[in-house]
Amino acid sequence: MAKKIIFLLLILLVFTATIFAQGENLTIKVAVMGPGDELYFWWGHIALIIEDSARGTSEFYDYGLFSFDNENFYYNFAFGRLLYSCGVSPAEWNIHQYISTNRDITIYTLDIPPEKKIEVKEFADFNVRPENRDYFYHHFKDNCSTRIRDIVDLITDGQFYRQYGNAHGSFTFRQQVRRHTWFSPAGDWFLSFLMGQGIDTPITVWEEMFLPAEVGKRMDEFWYTDSNNVRRKLVSSAETVYKAKNRPAVLDVPRIQWNRELIFSLALSLVFGFFIFLQIKKIRAGFMLFGISACLCSLFLGLAGLLIFFMGLFTNHDYSYHNMNMIFCTPLLLAAVPYSIRYALTKDNDKRITYDALIRIIWLLSVIGILISMILKLLPWFYQKNLTDQMLMLPIALVFAFNPVGLREFAQKYLKKEKV
Repeated sequence: MAKKIIFLLLILLVFTATIFAQGENLTIKVAVMGPGDELYFWWGHIALIIEDSARGTSEFYDYGLFSFDNENFYYNFAFGRLLYSCGVSPAEWNIHQYISTNRDITIYTLDIPPEKKIEVKEFADFNVRPENRDYFYHHFKDNCSTRIRDIVDLITDGQFYRQYGNAHGSFTFRQQVRRHTWFSPAGDWFLSFLMGQGIDTPITVWEEMFLPAEVGKRMDEFWYTDSNNVRRKLVSSAETVYKAKNRPAVLDVPRIQWNRELIFSLALSLVFGFFIFLQIKKIRAGFMLFGISACLCSLFLGLAGLLIFFMGLFTNHDYSYHNMNMIFCTPLLLAAVPYSIRYALTKDNDKRITYDALIRIIWLLSVIGILISMILKLLPWFYQKNLTDQMLMLPIALVFAFNPVGLREFAQKYLKKEKV
C-alpha cells in the first residue's frame, strides 16, 4: 500500500513538474497599437501575444477581426449587429503590418506564474475555436480592448477588477471618444452628434478600458498578489517597438469644440447674409444662391436628423438612444428642400413669398427646438453634452427662419388681421 502511495505521489510530482516546465516555456505579452488612418482605427488596437520557447512560436491573438465581405455586413452594421471574431496568426507578421502603417506599438511583458501562463494559453486557444470565435461587437462594452482587460482580470483572479471596477474614471465615454477625434472637425462633430446622453454619465476606470491605451496604462501601474501570497508587479517590462511619425497625438484632456462650431456656423451665416444683401438689391443671383444654400443645409441636416431617428429608434446601437438632438434636428427639415429649390428658381414674387413662408416655418421649428433643448437641461433628467450641435445649428436656423428679405410681404400675406 505504501509503495502505491509513493508511486502515485511520484506520478503527481512528475505531472506537476511537466506542467510547470510547460508554463516556464511560455511568455505572455500584450501589444498595444496606437491610432491608425481609417476611422475604425482612430482609437487604437490591442492584442495578446503568447511566445513558446520550446516550440519556437510567437502567436498573436487578435480579438478585433472583421471583414467587409462578411454576409450582410453593411445591413448588420446599420442595425448594430456587427459580428467580430477572435483569431490567431504569427506575431512577427502582425507587428510588421502595424509598423508599415505608421502606428505606435508598445509591448508589455507580464510577470505571472507558470500555471497562469498555461491558463491564459488554454483560454486563448478556446476563444479562437470556430465555434467560439465570433461575438457581437459593442463599441464600449465588448470589443478587442475589453476582452484583453478581462483576460488580465482572469490572470489576477479578479484583483484587476477589484481595483478598478469601482474607481472613478477621469472622463465620460463621450470625452474619451473626443480625445481621439479632435483632429477631424467633421468626424468629431458627426460621431458626437449621433450619440445620445447615455454616454455622458460618469464611468469607472474599468469602463474606460474600452480603449486599448487605457488597458496598457493600467496594467503598467498594477500590482497583484499571486497564489503564493507574493506581491508582484504585473508588467515586468514595457518595450516601445515603434513610434508613429507625424500622426496627430491623442489629447490628454478633450478639447472644447462648441466655440469652433459656433465660429464656423457664424461664418457660414455671414455668407448667407451676403446673399440676403443681394436680394435686398433685387439681384436675381441673390435669390438663387440663398435658395440653393437653404436647400443644401436642409438636405444635410435633414438627412442627419433622419439618421439619428433611425439609430435611436430602430437599431441596437444603444449608445445612440435618448438623443436630445432629435428635438431640433429632425427629418422634417427635408421638407424644406423642394421649397428651397422652387424659391431659387421661381420668378413669380407671390410664389416666392409662399415658398419663403414654408421654409421659415420649418426652420423656425428648429430654432424653437434648440431653445427647448437648452431649457430642458436645467432639469436633472436631461444632461446631454450637445452644446456643439446646438451652436452649429442655431445661427443657420435663425438666418433661414428670420430672413429679412420678404419678411414684410410675408407678414402682410399671412399675418395681417382682417379689418373690421
